[in-house]
Amino acid sequence: MSRAGSPSHRGVVAALARLGRRLGQGLPAVGQTPHDVVWHENKWRLLRVRPTRPAAERWRTPILVVPSLINRWYILDLRPGKSFVEYLVGAGHDVYLIDWGTPTAEDRYLTFDDVCQGYLGRAVRKVAAASPDGVAHVLGYCLGGTLAAIHTAANPERVASLVALAAPIDFAHGGTLATWTRVPGFDVGALVDGFGNVPWPLMQASFHLLKPTLNLSKLVTLVDRAWDDEFLDGFLASERWGNDNVSFPGECYRRYITELYQDNRLVAGTMRLGGRPARLDAIDCPLLAVTFEHDHIVPTASATALLAHAASPDRAQLHLSGGHVGAVISRKAATGLWPQLSRWWATRDTDAARGLADEPGPAPDPAAPAPT
Repeated sequence: MSRAGSPSHRGVVAALARLGRRLGQGLPAVGQTPHDVVWHENKWRLLRVRPTRPAAERWRTPILVVPSLINRWYILDLRPGKSFVEYLVGAGHDVYLIDWGTPTAEDRYLTFDDVCQGYLGRAVRKVAAASPDGVAHVLGYCLGGTLAAIHTAANPERVASLVALAAPIDFAHGGTLATWTRVPGFDVGALVDGFGNVPWPLMQASFHLLKPTLNLSKLVTLVDRAWDDEFLDGFLASERWGNDNVSFPGECYRRYITELYQDNRLVAGTMRLGGRPARLDAIDCPLLAVTFEHDHIVPTASATALLAHAASPDRAQLHLSGGHVGAVISRKAATGLWPQLSRWWATRDTDAARGLADEPGPAPDPAAPAPT
């Protein structure tokens, strides 16, 4: 029998045909958990996820989620059942989320202070104002975690706790990305002067180079599982997110590269934000660093530096299997990472809401973080 007529070849052709029909139906909807815009400024918005419990049955302290500046917020609200924020509101948390929006040509002049002190600072103040105690839990994911750590270091007064989720802190251990920024041929000034905002395809290409075979392996998996509708919906939703990136405001990027990747000022203790020192040893709130075993973007040594340099007496690392994105949105995350984060906040709430403190939760995980 010729190769064209072999069973394996026919299976691949059939799988691709089915994929074609599925793609013809359009991409899956994302960001569907009901939410309201409670603040907006320039391109960015502050979203509040609509609570599903009455006020008397919610935890006291709200949570502000800070996504990466160069990725869309809806990775944390990907699809019903695969939504981190949907899970949190169901567990009784009051959840707010930053949508950084899409920078346009005039945003090339946005500075690091504009974003990290101005925009993020206003988000923290707005969320803290909704709390009876004037404070908010803050979770930052990836670059959002770096921004959250820097902001908290300079402005610790309104932050009840800080969770750094796969967030780079020590850029001396930043892996391949850090190495590339230090080669003589990488001229960040010329890049920003030439482009203004740093184009998202350029940044996306650099992430693809970190794992050149990733797209091929995803294609193989896609063909193998083309008959699984649930898998296809999840895969297409995450691919929609992965190809829906935004450009980096130019002046903000210039300082991000020079002061963090090249000079490592945050760990050196010489970082400043809005004229204030941004020293990690000023962070004394409860602190959790979440790292992933197969994270090829943020090495564990970079992320855990936050614990080594902060002054928090209540600090811990939660180290899990999985990669930088998959470990946050997978089915396993819904039974592992998400419940552990929910319980971590709940046990550190200033005053547990009525009815939740004694409510049965997930069975304790022997790998769950404990104060160190």
